Amino acid sequence: MAKKKKRNIPAVIINILFVLGSLMFILPFVLIISASFTDETALLENGYGLWPSVFSTEAYKYVFRTPQQLIDSYKVTILYSAAATFFGVVIMSMMAYPLSKPNYKYKKAVTFFIFFTMLFSGGLVPTYIWMTRYLHMGDTIWVYILPFLVNAFHVIVIRTFFQGLPQSMSEAAKIDGASELQIFFRIVLPLSKPVIATISLLTLLARWNDWNTALIYIKSTQLYSLQYLLQKILREAEFVKGMAESSPVAGIDLDVSNLPSTTIRFAMCMVAAGPMLVVFPFFQKYFAKGLTVGAVKG
Repeated sequence: MAKKKKRNIPAVIINILFVLGSLMFILPFVLIISASFTDETALLENGYGLWPSVFSTEAYKYVFRTPQQLIDSYKVTILYSAAATFFGVVIMSMMAYPLSKPNYKYKKAVTFFIFFTMLFSGGLVPTYIWMTRYLHMGDTIWVYILPFLVNAFHVIVIRTFFQGLPQSMSEAAKIDGASELQIFFRIVLPLSKPVIATISLLTLLARWNDWNTALIYIKSTQLYSLQYLLQKILREAEFVKGMAESSPVAGIDLDVSNLPSTTIRFAMCMVAAGPMLVVFPFFQKYFAKGLTVGAVKG
């Protein structure tokens, strides 16, 4: 008789723990989807569940009540997020490359200058004056892109990753007559996919989730970012429901019982997070490696 294979008890326990850990992240997401498709009154009365107690799409109808404005905000957000990510990663990589070289003369001074910006900033008022009065970027698409091309922490992470690359390849390329730019684009960047993908994802998420810039600098509705538009829709819904409940107008019957002030929050989460859920899997295999290697070394 063939001997029965012994079960690896520790491996089984580890797999069970991983399954439970995965459920801790998956179930809240399922609850958000369920709540976004639940009737407002039913959600308040019955609470949250993995399946809508009373199915309703009122929250999504309220979010998409001005579809053209939402489409324009999507276009603006996709445009500046992609542009800021691409140009930002290129500029930060080119900044980090000379800092990773041990023979760079001004290495310590430039590194200190970059690190100093992580600790201190000019503040909101001077920044606003500089952006609007002198750079004239107020109410333009450039205010979403240019001020956020460089992140000091990301530069340091990329520099640290570059320092871990074999210097012998760069020296061999120099002997063959390659310039620094050729070495950077043909050797260093192809070997740095993990850290480049990681910084690209972090930059993309930061730009995609930004709503504060539109609040401060943007006046034209055509340039509203997606996050700011969703915040504006939520504030309007809460304001209308609050005014109708606290100060009813005499002679006017306003039915706000089904106004989705709660479920709209979850619908907004799905509308805002949808594209990022599609993008994230393409960066996932590089994310952990790029962040840990780039942040731990040096």
